[in-house]
Amino acid sequence: MTNVTRRKFILTGAGLSATAMFSPHIFAFNKPKEKLGVALVGLGYYSTDLLAPALQLTKNCYLAGIVTGTPEKAEAWKKKYNIPEKNIYNYKNFDQIANNPDIDVVYVVLPPSMHKEYTIRAAKAGKHVFCEKPMAMNVKECEEMIKACKDNKKSLSIGYRCQHDPNTQAFMRIAKEQSLGKIQLVSCAAGYYDKRTTHWKQNKALGGGSMYDMGVYALQGARLSVGEEPILVTAQHINNRPDIYHEVDETTNFQLHFPSGAIATCTSSFGIQSNFLKVNYEKGQLYMEPFSSYKGNKGYSTLGEINFALDSQQAKQMDEDAMSILKSQPQLVPGEEGMRDIRVVEAIYQAAKTGKSVKLA
Repeated sequence: MTNVTRRKFILTGAGLSATAMFSPHIFAFNKPKEKLGVALVGLGYYSTDLLAPALQLTKNCYLAGIVTGTPEKAEAWKKKYNIPEKNIYNYKNFDQIANNPDIDVVYVVLPPSMHKEYTIRAAKAGKHVFCEKPMAMNVKECEEMIKACKDNKKSLSIGYRCQHDPNTQAFMRIAKEQSLGKIQLVSCAAGYYDKRTTHWKQNKALGGGSMYDMGVYALQGARLSVGEEPILVTAQHINNRPDIYHEVDETTNFQLHFPSGAIATCTSSFGIQSNFLKVNYEKGQLYMEPFSSYKGNKGYSTLGEINFALDSQQAKQMDEDAMSILKSQPQLVPGEEGMRDIRVVEAIYQAAKTGKSVKLA
């Protein structure tokens, strides 16, 4: 083999041209990203009024694309956020997102009945997933979502913005450090008066019901303030507007018993305006109102005031979740955390239906 022929073989026979070998694009392709592109799936209120504006404040991720079934919304978002046409998808061509290197993360912001499908499809398309709460309709769906992300080596985090909030972290720390002794009693409520009559939140098949929506906030308030998982639940449904809430619960009262002996009484509602957390410890108390608001949470404990300023819970949540992906670190709120809540939610619905207490393993 002559020198000319040998050189030609090395450069072209191995499948790489001389031009490609010395092209700067080859090295740029392998350079780790500094910011992750996020595609929002579902352009309802939460995406429109909170997530999209928050993505204008984030440092580790940015709004790269959208998925919507409404052409008018697609056009409006395209103009407002300067989104390239190639980064706009609908629900039929969603799987083509696999071929788009601009999009690293798919944020599922759909009714709960659709969370499993789009989380799994996103993972199979090679994208990391942020999924809004509640994680899914039942534990089995949660397990399938977690498995799909693990099988495809993709990160899954649940949109519990409050766990990224320093005010929430403050009351979690009191339980962890036992700085006020054992927790004895928790009271927590999350609700608002919903005037709508035909929204998906009133539709059982789509994942409606106050326990799925507002109930997970109250449940999180109890779980996080105690720092334990409940071992027994009782519950009751109250529907004051049966003409609207004939498929799902308008208000759910539920009680939780914890291994340490702590008891929590909680309320979720689409008929009662409420947002507070009260904890009684052996050596003091904590009170927060609001404890899970978009606009900031505040309160006090025997140890002092709890009122950390935060510009955007959603921006902090997405920035921290994106950084976990960039650094290949575990998520603060992984799929397993979302599944813990759904396991309790299922037990609450069972307890309300049967009128009996339900034990949790």
